[in-house]
Amino acid sequence: MCIGSNFGYIKIYPKFDPIQTYLTTIILGDTKSDLFIKDWLVIVNPNSGKRKGEKDWSKIQSLLEKKGFSFKNVFTKHKNDAIEITTQYISDGYRNIIVVGGDGTFNEVVNGIFQQKIVGTKDIKIGMIPIGTGNDWGRMYQIPNDYESAIDIIQKDKTFIQDAGIVKYSSKEKIISRHFVNMAGMGYDALVAKKTNLMKEKGGGGPFAYLINLFLGLLQYQHTEINLRIDDDKVFAGKIFSLSIGICKYNGGGMMQLPYAIPDNGLFDITLIRKASKFKVISNIKNLYDGSFVKIPEVQTFTGKRIEITSNPAASLFLETDGESLGHSPFEFTIIPKSIQLIRGN
Repeated sequence: MCIGSNFGYIKIYPKFDPIQTYLTTIILGDTKSDLFIKDWLVIVNPNSGKRKGEKDWSKIQSLLEKKGFSFKNVFTKHKNDAIEITTQYISDGYRNIIVVGGDGTFNEVVNGIFQQKIVGTKDIKIGMIPIGTGNDWGRMYQIPNDYESAIDIIQKDKTFIQDAGIVKYSSKEKIISRHFVNMAGMGYDALVAKKTNLMKEKGGGGPFAYLINLFLGLLQYQHTEINLRIDDDKVFAGKIFSLSIGICKYNGGGMMQLPYAIPDNGLFDITLIRKASKFKVISNIKNLYDGSFVKIPEVQTFTGKRIEITSNPAASLFLETDGESLGHSPFEFTIIPKSIQLIRGN
């Protein structure tokens, strides 16, 4: 017997046994029996938020215990470790995951969910306690930075099935795929993300890191010539300043780059900023935070399910997804409608 609650499930069997699960399924006729579902897996990135993950873990742990959560915590040790942790513990029977970290850690967990083949992606539930630099996915769903308030939201267990995206890109002469649930940025956005990530690796970062690099990047950025196709239609050819493709509205620590985004409508939102002067960029930075920048003549917005991007020269356009710097053009984006289960705020 298994007793359910907002806090997960009380374990009866200490280890997930697929043979026992199969036999139970046959006997009870339940293809999604919860008899062997384990409690919460808490994945902690100790380096998030200038090592707040490490410094504040004891406080977060105490709050989880106070709220009655039964959980196992695992600390990440290196980049992309959360992908491996997620796939491993799903195979061990965990179906409820809390991410203690930033958008990058959340992205890794999402990629782990899509890489595993044991259960459907919507059968895994993810909650978040934000401690990163940007926390833009959490901003979309009113998940506060206050630890206790974020845990209260997880406890309420209000779930939402969101779209996800997958992008194919080039890196070191290989074609690589990456899933994402917030936003991908190319051109100037990718440059700023790269500079911010380098700053974080050296112990910098913080809430103003992206804004600082937004100005510093103007000193070295060159406009890129691209061809953009959406659902097999060629919609743009020319030089761009920046290009954003995503599912949610925010990136860069609160910049509303996709103000019209709806996270469960089965469509990407796209914002393209054509070649613009540095003065025009600087004078409109404040308008990035409320989305009103889309009204200037250099900006075009689109929606679509499949997007192809090439550049001239061939490998001159760079990419970030959910704040993580990846590879270069050419790119191919595909939407995966209503494919990931998330715990949201009010």
